[in-house]
Amino acid sequence: MSDLGAGFGYLIKGQRWAFGHGRWFGFGLLPALITLVVYAGALVGLGYGADDFAGWVTPFADDWSSPWQGLLRNTLVVLVFVLGLFLAVVTFTAVTLLVGQPFYESLSEEVDRSEGGDVPESGLPLWRELWISARDSVRILLRVAFYGVLLFALGFVPVIGQTVIPALGFCVTGYFLAEELTAVALQRRGMVLKDRLVLLRGRRMAVLGFGVPLALAFVVPLVAVFLMPGAVAGATLLARDLTAPPAAPEPAPAPHSLRKG
Repeated sequence: MSDLGAGFGYLIKGQRWAFGHGRWFGFGLLPALITLVVYAGALVGLGYGADDFAGWVTPFADDWSSPWQGLLRNTLVVLVFVLGLFLAVVTFTAVTLLVGQPFYESLSEEVDRSEGGDVPESGLPLWRELWISARDSVRILLRVAFYGVLLFALGFVPVIGQTVIPALGFCVTGYFLAEELTAVALQRRGMVLKDRLVLLRGRRMAVLGFGVPLALAFVVPLVAVFLMPGAVAGATLLARDLTAPPAAPEPAPAPHSLRKG
C-alpha cells in the first residue's frame, strides 16, 4: 500500500510543479486543447449513433416484447459508450503527447533540471523521436484494444459486468496512461518499450497509484486538459524514482569491543 500512496504522491507533486511554473503550464495546455476538440466531436458522434448501432447488431431482438428489447439494446448502448470513453481516455494521452512532443519533452527536461542531477537527452532528431513515439503508442494501443474488447465482452456478465468490470477497466486505463506519460522521460534515458514495460511491472502498485486517479479525472474532458502538464511533470518524477539506483546499505555498527578500543 505504501507504493500505491507513493504513486499518488507523484501525481500531486507533478500538479504542484506545473501550477508553480506558469510558462510550462501554458505550453502544456495547447496540445491538450487541440486533442480535446477532436475527441469531443468523436464522442458526440458516438453518442448520437449508439442507438442505431445497437439496433443494427441486434436484429434478432426486433420482435422481442417489452421490456426485454429495450433492456438489451439500452445495455448495449451503455457498453458501446463506455468502451468509446475507455478508448478515448487512453488514446487521449497518446495523441496529446504525439501532438505536443517537443513541448512535453522540454517540460520533462525542465523537471529533471529543477530536481537536480543529470538531465538526460535522447540526442535524436525530432522526426526520429516522433517516429519512435508514434510506433510505441500504436503498440500500446493494440494492447489496450485487446483489453478493451475483453472487458466489453465481460460487461455482459450479470452483476460483475456492472461492478467489477468497470473497476478493472479504470485499472487498465490508469496503468497504460502511466506508461504513456512516463515514456517521455524514459525515452530520454534510452529505454525502449520492452524495457519500460518491465520496469513498470516491477513497481505495479506505484504505477496504479499514479495512473488510476488520473484516469478517473480524465473522464471529465476539461479536467484532462488542465491536468496534462502536471501529469507529464509527475510522470517524470515517477520515472526518476523508478530508474534511481538502489540506495547503498548503511554500514553495520562496529562491535562494542572495537568501539571501546
